Amino acid sequence: MQQSRDFSLHGAVDLGARQAAAQRKEQAAKAAGPGDQAGAGQANVIDVTDQSFSTDVVERSRTVPVILDLWAEWCGPCKQLSPVLEKLAAEGNGAWVLAKVDVDANPQLSAALQVQSIPMVVAVIGGQALPLFMGALPEAEVRGAIDQVLQAAQQMGLPGPAGAQGAPGAGQAPGAPGGPRPGMGRGDAFADAGFGEAQQAMERGDMDGAAAAFEKVLASAPGHPVATMGLAQVDLIRRVTSYDQARAQREAKDRPDDPDAQARLADIEVASGQPEAGFGRLLDTIRRTSGEERDRARLHLLRLFEVFPPRDQRVAKARATLSSLLF
Repeated sequence: MQQSRDFSLHGAVDLGARQAAAQRKEQAAKAAGPGDQAGAGQANVIDVTDQSFSTDVVERSRTVPVILDLWAEWCGPCKQLSPVLEKLAAEGNGAWVLAKVDVDANPQLSAALQVQSIPMVVAVIGGQALPLFMGALPEAEVRGAIDQVLQAAQQMGLPGPAGAQGAPGAGQAPGAPGGPRPGMGRGDAFADAGFGEAQQAMERGDMDGAAAAFEKVLASAPGHPVATMGLAQVDLIRRVTSYDQARAQREAKDRPDDPDAQARLADIEVASGQPEAGFGRLLDTIRRTSGEERDRARLHLLRLFEVFPPRDQRVAKARATLSSLLF
């Protein structure tokens, strides 16, 4: 989804924080011995900068998933979440890589990832970035989110860590990254081709072509989580670009019980980075309406949920509210 390119994490770059972050990185580099530097590229936990992102994250993600931990020294919740992610990365034993990004030291990368709040965790699979969650979640929820990333990576046919092809290694269950993948056959090749087509179409602004490519993936791999989310995002972009946004705002204000008017403004809010506002708008519509109108609002809300990863905190909260309204 497109968001304002002018957005900055702090409203203005904090030069003092950037300088301190740069000094921390320099001190860490000096403290590491030659052996540490040589093995850094193979570690399950790495530090990433604006300059190293393409190699350390994008290229690496074509083999194994990369989980980005976006943090800052001043962020208290970051200090709660980072040890959990590092522990799980160690347990993963190379099935995925944790890439830590100091947002103060790397403002260009933060802007590119549209960071609005930290801690923020993003998955990169096959060169595509997918937001996972924000905030310091309990370990069980973090583990569940990463499990979903690994499942998506399997469905995309990522080869896994070097040397992990063939029979599962010690402690590696069938279906784990690098081991045999039950049910993964000719659909993988179609999925890979489809994602490439979708990415190229989106880069040239061809939303219809991107939708067709995602639909091709779903035809060969029904329920594919990344393709489902990609198609939902493309559909949202197509809807929002067809709206007269000023008119949509007026109609939503004048017709509070009209599910279609509220759905249009909810689309705009979600596409502009305000999912809680969009979800809340449709939940309020469900509260106020009944019968067919209520069902239209409900179905549109479910459609918007698909724009985000299944374990997104905002989606989970809105789903819980929806359940309480319906049952």
